[in-house]
Amino acid sequence: MPQTLDLLLALPFVMAAAVAAAHRLPRTVIAWIAALAPLLGLVLLGAMTPAILDGQVLHSRHLWLPRIGLEFTLRLDGFAWMFAMLVLAIGALVIMYARYYLSRNDSLPRLLAFLLLFMGAMLGVVISGNLLLLSVFWELTSLTSFLLIGFWSHRQDAREGARMALVITGGGGLALLGGVLLIGRIVGSYDLDAVLAAGDALRASPLYPWALSLVLGGIFTKSAQFPLHFWLPQAMAAPTPVSAYLHSATMVKAGVFLLARLHPALAGTDLFFYTVCTIGALTLLVGAWNAIFEHDLKGLLAYSTISHLGLITMLFGLGTPMAVVAGVFHILNHAIFKCSLFMAAGIIDHETGTRDIRKLGGLRRLMPFTSALAIIASLSMAGIPLLNGFLSKEMFFAAAIETDAPLPMRIFTGITALLAGVLGVAYSLRFVYESFFGDGPRGLDTLPHEPPRWMKIPVEVLVVLCVAVGIVPALTVAPFLHAGAGAILGSAMPDYSLAVWHGLNWPLAMSIAGILGGVLLYFGLARLLNLHAVVTRAIGRDLFTYNLELLFVAGSRITRALANGSLQRTLLWLVLSALLVMALPLLLDPGTALAWNGGWRTPMQWPGWVLWLLMLVPALTALRLYRHRLLAVACIGGTGLAVSLSFVFLSAPDLALTQLMVEMVTLVLLLLAMNYLPERSPRETGLPRRLRDGAIALVAGSVVGALAWAMMLRPHDTIAVEMLQRSLPQAWGHNVVNVILVDFRGFDTFGEITVFAIAGLVVHALLRRARMAPERHFDGPPVDLSMPANLMQVLAPMVAATSIYLYLRGHNAPGGGFIAGLVLAVPLLIQYVLQGARSVESRLGFDFIRTIGIGVVLALASGAASMLFGAPFLTSGHLQLQLPLIGELELPSAMAFDTGVYLVVFGAAMLMLSMMGTIKGSRTRKTQRGVVDSSGRSAFTGEEPV
Repeated sequence: MPQTLDLLLALPFVMAAAVAAAHRLPRTVIAWIAALAPLLGLVLLGAMTPAILDGQVLHSRHLWLPRIGLEFTLRLDGFAWMFAMLVLAIGALVIMYARYYLSRNDSLPRLLAFLLLFMGAMLGVVISGNLLLLSVFWELTSLTSFLLIGFWSHRQDAREGARMALVITGGGGLALLGGVLLIGRIVGSYDLDAVLAAGDALRASPLYPWALSLVLGGIFTKSAQFPLHFWLPQAMAAPTPVSAYLHSATMVKAGVFLLARLHPALAGTDLFFYTVCTIGALTLLVGAWNAIFEHDLKGLLAYSTISHLGLITMLFGLGTPMAVVAGVFHILNHAIFKCSLFMAAGIIDHETGTRDIRKLGGLRRLMPFTSALAIIASLSMAGIPLLNGFLSKEMFFAAAIETDAPLPMRIFTGITALLAGVLGVAYSLRFVYESFFGDGPRGLDTLPHEPPRWMKIPVEVLVVLCVAVGIVPALTVAPFLHAGAGAILGSAMPDYSLAVWHGLNWPLAMSIAGILGGVLLYFGLARLLNLHAVVTRAIGRDLFTYNLELLFVAGSRITRALANGSLQRTLLWLVLSALLVMALPLLLDPGTALAWNGGWRTPMQWPGWVLWLLMLVPALTALRLYRHRLLAVACIGGTGLAVSLSFVFLSAPDLALTQLMVEMVTLVLLLLAMNYLPERSPRETGLPRRLRDGAIALVAGSVVGALAWAMMLRPHDTIAVEMLQRSLPQAWGHNVVNVILVDFRGFDTFGEITVFAIAGLVVHALLRRARMAPERHFDGPPVDLSMPANLMQVLAPMVAATSIYLYLRGHNAPGGGFIAGLVLAVPLLIQYVLQGARSVESRLGFDFIRTIGIGVVLALASGAASMLFGAPFLTSGHLQLQLPLIGELELPSAMAFDTGVYLVVFGAAMLMLSMMGTIKGSRTRKTQRGVVDSSGRSAFTGEEPV
């Protein structure tokens, strides 16, 4: 079973990669590949169904970061099983629908890949057994929904809707993370089983109000609760398959899912009751009222979704066992009828070219089959008898009037429930009457007709479920409801009946009153007002836009004040900030920070001090000759060489090699950049400014020197001793520096190479279309660079062999992937300087972006491989082989991770630095002797500028 849970979660992500790779295949084949994820997932859930219905809770545990309570734990109980069924089953129907909805001009593989990524993230939220892991998947749902809402990126409303959804739900995700951390502090664990069992301790803690507020902040933003509900209608700019999946059945349900998931731990207090009930009731009424006046079909359905999410939230806020059962039941029912309605609205838009109710009408004559499906689903949304929406609505009425709250609150919940019934019928009636009856359609460019047969099948399946659940609920939905609600309530599970007829009672009377009141309200408003002329404004959206514009204005002003294009000013702020961070520990506690350890003992003999004094010579010379850029660069390189030799003297060969390679790469970068700088630096004006800069530099250098001195004077019996002792027996490496990088602190290294890769891609994106005017001037004849260029070509194989040698020996001797990657990059970069980018790349044929990607994936895969054996991420293994002729060969698994580091360092360094050699010359600059012309070619060599 643990492996089944792992496979269930992995399927959508694997199939997303498969869909992206198969983008050249026919659309139907791509849709089938995508559908494999939910279909196989349903098979896996089916295999676990007997255990779930038997009341078992299945787990899959993998160590991740156990010291901070983070384990990769998957947990499947009845509620998670029910919700996973919902995610996968509707996901399969949406994939089928999307195949026929998207036009040929839209990228079906891209949409389906994003949908599968979202499906995987949603499954992660549902079956996570650790709250920190749940928070990770929670944020992933926000990111993938951003990609899906903004799928039509050429449309401004799609971009704005995606941004708004990301800001609101992403901010809520941060609040949720804060709440999760507080819960973990109170309980002492982030394990979901421990949290659910610690409800009494949570509610008794003084941190409970803060934890509850933060968790509810995440829940309310994700489920579009008042007053942060306005993002959901703006997200309707997404393609209809996205709306049908995210905004009816999955993403917006994530909030109410978490509310139900944590109900045993957080519910049971007055704070929970009044907060959740009030917010849910307000959301219910605000969403329903706005839905009546919405002219866009999807906008109407979006506001009705907000209303139903408020209804579910209110039910869980009531807290009684029957209210929880009703909430779980309505989650199922709402997903079924609302998804079918979104699909029907998409079909109308697909066939008529509009979603504006004011242009529709009379579609039952032109699209009779689609009209029948949409009308049945709408009646279910309105809560008409013999449909599934009626059953959960009656449960809602019963829970609202039978709560144990004080009388004023019972009156409030009862009136709210009755108004919800009235408004729900009113907006459902408007959807049906103005779309399928009356005169019309009006002003359409095409004559509407029925869609392709396979496009209607998902709607048919869902509408059949609406009818089947409404007529025979005990045979259709009872197992799902009992398993889902039972996992939340446990022994408090009440006795309830899913019969269609419960006799004459107050819930039935409220249903009848709601139906009659809704009909009267709609036709009354239609008679009193011209509904087509009513224009509503979303105050929340306007406030969000206004605040966002204020933020942009403030950011622009701060940017102009701090970084107005002056490199000196930017460096000034950077140095001052770093100086403050460095000096703060010295100011607060000088003795502890410096750790003099009883004297001015030094770790070096007199030759080292001589080397340091010699290092000052090129540093001071660079300070004197800084206006002569080439000479200053040479002096700085001499300083770097002296630093490398200092590391050699201090018995740190790995650091020395790294420093030496970094110096060489930096030198090449400066040479490439100098092509676009004037030959001499302009003189500074004003003695006060030079004195200020000199003082800042002197203080900053002194603080850095003091910190370096303090570090070297610290006692050696620290964690370094432990790493030295563990390096060989546990990581099978003699070179403790490399062992630390790829084993002991491999997770840090993985983060660093990921950042390095992102930096390379960002530089590539910024410079690939940049045009700059080179400032080079030559006073003499052209320089013949053929000899050094030919020499570099001869030396290149030797350098490559040296690079491989340093990589292979890195685990047991000075070297490693980082050093080897830089060694391989240096000769290629020098060829860029000597021969130009086009000449080198025409012979090299390297795709640096692909190299970066392969390196990151390889590092990730090598780290994740250990999890297949039940070990934490990046746990090392060791293999000893006895080979003929070669003899004994030791292969630590860290070599695979180091290979990823090697590829990322080489690819990112080459990508960033080579871009400096491919910047095109300015189109407006005239061709001059020794200056590149407007095409970007050198007037001397004909090559691209370097």
